Amino acid sequence: MNNQPVRVGIIGAGFNATFQARAMMMVRGAEVVAVLAPNNGARIAEKCREFEVGNPKVCTSVKDMCDSGVEMITINAPNFLRLVIMREIEQHGKGKVRMVCCEKPLARNMKEAKEMAALAAGFRTSYFENQVHMPLIRNCKAQLAGLEAEMGAPYIVRTAEEHAGPHSAWFWDPTKQGGGVFEDMGCHSASVGWYLGNPKDKPVNFLRPHRVTAKMSLSKWGREKWRNQLLEKHGVDYTKTPAEDYAAVNYTFKNPETDELVEVQAIDSWCYSAPGLKLQMECMSPGNALSVNTLVSPGEVFIADYAGGAIGNAEEALEKSEASTGRLNVMEFEPLTYGYVNEMIDAVQACRADHDGFLNFDYGVEVMSLVMAGYMAHEQAKELTFGPELDAALAEYVPKIQQGKGAEVLFR
Repeated sequence: MNNQPVRVGIIGAGFNATFQARAMMMVRGAEVVAVLAPNNGARIAEKCREFEVGNPKVCTSVKDMCDSGVEMITINAPNFLRLVIMREIEQHGKGKVRMVCCEKPLARNMKEAKEMAALAAGFRTSYFENQVHMPLIRNCKAQLAGLEAEMGAPYIVRTAEEHAGPHSAWFWDPTKQGGGVFEDMGCHSASVGWYLGNPKDKPVNFLRPHRVTAKMSLSKWGREKWRNQLLEKHGVDYTKTPAEDYAAVNYTFKNPETDELVEVQAIDSWCYSAPGLKLQMECMSPGNALSVNTLVSPGEVFIADYAGGAIGNAEEALEKSEASTGRLNVMEFEPLTYGYVNEMIDAVQACRADHDGFLNFDYGVEVMSLVMAGYMAHEQAKELTFGPELDAALAEYVPKIQQGKGAEVLFR
């Protein structure tokens, strides 16, 4: 076995790329040797040095990165650039790069997602869906696994991700991001709900999607005060190209061996005011249940109003924190809690062993199918059934919201 560290290249320099760099602090047998970001390459390189995860070269192009000796590339660029980047990796990385990883979502729609997977056919792949890798999720599921033989598999799952809204302007622009909150976070909730509902020792996509209903709305960020804030801060006009900031999507999955049904409810919002990002999952099985809520923190601090001037960036303690005084939640190490560490460990080990990660690009395509089906169910205001007919409809489908025509389906 090659004992040399896996040489990692990071594309992107935003919030997620920084989280990945922090996660690398707990990953053995890997180092960041190259970074690429048009505007902030030097910044992410400095973060890597600060975290002591490498002394990376700041690359000027995808070709430059592919020629720099990297074995594994992680794509963290904005959604509208991911397919462009994957085309360049396929062109310049064959025979050099062994593994390509992509942050969720794999793309903005089914057509793009399928091209991403096709372009990656010559590489090992890892689809970065951090919530499936959360230690709390894995440990709770493992703790209850022994009961399944006697009591049966899960039948109801609820998942939620909620906070006050994204960091960057492109996230708010549905034509660039691909939609609103459900494109951004619904892929998390659908994927982890699917994973939690699976019987033990089965593949991650064992349960088959059966039916879907959805309701999406523009709530907080559709009101004048907040629309004006978006326009002033990010240059995004929700009177012209609105996106949903709340989504409630219900999936029914079917066990292909028993025909038993599993209900998965995915709730996502950008209009949640709380101490910070909330990830909440519940999974119910006969005679047992598991529950995870990341806002139930084992640590907290208190800062009086008159002392508030001394605090720095509250988000350094908790992602999406909206307050800098009062009682504040503190997370021990967010990249570990949220699953970033374990997904990176999985990818590094897979790269070294020359196989796909636990979740690969083909799985990312299936998750995109769930997300797009949610948008279509909302647009048509009816329950949809998965199968060849829906697959054909989704193949070329671009949601109205993604087209910049969200007013047609949000203001009706």
